Amino acid sequence: MSRLEQLEAVIDRYCTHGWRLARALLSAETRAELNLSEQPFAGVPVEEATLDALWFTRTSQGGREAWELRLVADTPYALFETFEPDEAEEDREELRREMEARLRDYARRA
Repeated sequence: MSRLEQLEAVIDRYCTHGWRLARALLSAETRAELNLSEQPFAGVPVEEATLDALWFTRTSQGGREAWELRLVADTPYALFETFEPDEAEEDREELRREMEARLRDYARRA
């Protein structure tokens, strides 16, 4: 399976369950393979990273917002967090960056 097919399969799986692709973390190698202006990445912020991972979001119970960071690799792995409706965006972003660091640590050990 090509890298694009692998990314699309993960995106399709999440979208089927009501998630929306919010961001992408892609390695330089993957970015070079893809046309990021076409679907499924059109309009989605893409950051260069040392690994390939996708951020998904959807509404959660009690007005909260759920975010999941999914590693795109042969072995599935994801980190999940919910945010309160009144939580400051600065605090949300700080926690998302911490999640990215934890995912990088996991990927290095795997």
